[in-house]
Amino acid sequence: METYKDHITLSPDLNEERLETLRNLFPDWFTQEGCLDINEVKKAVNPDSVDETERYEFRWFGKSKAKRNAFTPTRATLHYDEDRSVNADKTENIIIEGENLEVLKILLAGYRNKVKCIYIDPPYNTGEDLVYKDDFTENQEKYWERTGAIENGISLDSNMESDGRFHSNWLDIIYPRLIVARALLADEGVIFISLDDHEIHHLRKLCDEVFGEENFVANIVWQKRTSPDARLNLGPAHDYILVYSKDKELLKPTLNKVDLTEERKNEYKNPDNDPRGDWASVDLTGQTGHATESQYYEITTPSGIKYFPPTGRCWALAKSTFDELVADNRIWFGADGTSRPRKKVFLSEVDGINAWTWWTNNEVGHNQEASKELKDLLGAADLFRNPKPTRLIKQILKIATKSNDLVLDFFAGSGTTGHAVMNLNNEELTNRKVIMVQIPEVTEEGESARRAGYKTISEITIARNKAVTEKIRKSYEGKLITPEDQQQLDQLGFKVFTLSKSSFPRVDFAPDPTKTEEENLELFNKYIAEKERQLNLSFNNDELITEILIKRGFMLTYKLERQENFADNEVYLATDGTKTAYICVDNKLEDATVDYFMEHTDTRFICIERALDSTKKFNLKKKMGDKFYAF
Repeated sequence: METYKDHITLSPDLNEERLETLRNLFPDWFTQEGCLDINEVKKAVNPDSVDETERYEFRWFGKSKAKRNAFTPTRATLHYDEDRSVNADKTENIIIEGENLEVLKILLAGYRNKVKCIYIDPPYNTGEDLVYKDDFTENQEKYWERTGAIENGISLDSNMESDGRFHSNWLDIIYPRLIVARALLADEGVIFISLDDHEIHHLRKLCDEVFGEENFVANIVWQKRTSPDARLNLGPAHDYILVYSKDKELLKPTLNKVDLTEERKNEYKNPDNDPRGDWASVDLTGQTGHATESQYYEITTPSGIKYFPPTGRCWALAKSTFDELVADNRIWFGADGTSRPRKKVFLSEVDGINAWTWWTNNEVGHNQEASKELKDLLGAADLFRNPKPTRLIKQILKIATKSNDLVLDFFAGSGTTGHAVMNLNNEELTNRKVIMVQIPEVTEEGESARRAGYKTISEITIARNKAVTEKIRKSYEGKLITPEDQQQLDQLGFKVFTLSKSSFPRVDFAPDPTKTEEENLELFNKYIAEKERQLNLSFNNDELITEILIKRGFMLTYKLERQENFADNEVYLATDGTKTAYICVDNKLEDATVDYFMEHTDTRFICIERALDSTKKFNLKKKMGDKFYAF
């Protein structure tokens, strides 16, 4: 049965998708009216404990509402901002200005299961941070003011420690965003979250719930400072980076080794003048858990000293393999030939080392370095509080991503993630793509950012990545450009989108809960007719096309090509590398255009509903099936 919902452009309904999955798998769990019967679910899970109410769970005030926020479809859309974009025709990097929960929901249509790595640096909840305000009971005017869709910018609340909901407020913000973020992750995807001591214990429990306790990967300790804080008797030297996967078993084979530091390289020497170069020795013993009889034997050194494996250990190699390494001069018995044997590992053969959870500032940078990077790029100090160093983000990218992988940062801040992606691509001649989302948080009067001309934090995000693009381009000036160099130049830059109200007035329709579906459909049709009469059909075609393609699952990197063979209508071919469709947003589809698609049914065709009378709509739907869609 047709309802008004069939005509409203919304993001994917995650809750309805979950219910539909259950309905297909377990139809007996649902009533004849189609509602989930909770008692049937309880009986299926554990028939003996239907009445049991006590269980271990992480709870806080507002959790249920926060979860509902995650599963509430958005009525917003994205509008392309050509003026602030850089190299938009070629780049696949994206910067989105807007409230990130709404943006994440919009991204679901085109990017579900496509993001390899997410890095976020959310508010630390120190008592002074500004936090996002999620309130779906507010009226539309206040909502759009809050989400930055109108000129006044964004309204934010402070979260002081004296507030009885101090921790709950922060959890309300993070919880729904992590739920939607998980849906965007590829099956082998991974998320890295920066945080300090204020909420790390809560975040761990929250991620256990969203991603599954079994998908915990690591809790990295990053040494963010170079010296103690003189203001504190016992000051923090570190932050945490919490790491979770969507599926740990699928993630494991995709993780990369990290480069040797100069300190580790200096550990390689060549005391025996081996022609293969510098080497380091490693222990030749192993644990006995899966040892075989061939790993227990006596070794005699060149000086005649005999060694057996230490108590509780075995040799890591079988006797035959050990003898082969001795013959190849890959076993070290010490300078005088008396030491317990160790295996030689040559520097020339080392392709990196496995990462671990202790990251020093020498290795990945520190706060002061991060602030200097931003100052050097934009020419002003203290533009953004506590940015992250690019070396830190590059370390994450090196571990978790390869060329062509997609990276997402929905708390983009000053834009360090985009900076790191472009720099690493240029260093490695790779092609990672990045999507960054930053709320247009207004900078304070008198702050360095405002004095430098930045009215919002998102303006800093854009300005930084523009400066990085220009800096890398300048580094190629005067050089002979190879095809690999040209690829790097082509992928530089970013397309800018802004979170906006839908171009379709239908999304503002509020159904009457006291009326039937049929009655609400009738009310909806009257509402649309009046809205379109008031607007006189004065829509922006570019905005309409963007919104429709996003809602139909196209990625934001889509390309449009005008089709000259259509004389009576403006028809474009839209492609994003995975999807293809013809699209027309003219107010009326002429007969010749309709006739063409009645004959050519191999490619999807999208138009707007008001362009067709009921007969043409029926005929196109009958002929093209699912390849035809009227918005």
